[in-house]
Amino acid sequence: MAHLASFLWGWLAAALLLGLAMGWIAVVHRGRPLSAEMLRRIAVVLAVFVGVTVARMIPGRVGYWFDLGLVMFALYLVGCAVGSALRDWVISRHVAAK
Repeated sequence: MAHLASFLWGWLAAALLLGLAMGWIAVVHRGRPLSAEMLRRIAVVLAVFVGVTVARMIPGRVGYWFDLGLVMFALYLVGCAVGSALRDWVISRHVAAK
């Protein structure tokens, strides 16, 4: 993972910035939330992915790309959350000022 962060920091920063932009411009749709069962399934899949990465079960180039994809996806999701929170903060501040 240190190799990914030191040599591919530009790609990781791009994933974070892309997530930030998408979180900022995305229109929030207040639909039905995911069920508890679906959240459990997603958590299990993510735990398996992280377990595979930590145990280094996928060798070679494929494992390298899997690790990179997992880290980039995580940074993208963090960027989305931060961008959405910033947009909500800016809009709520603007509405309160009126």
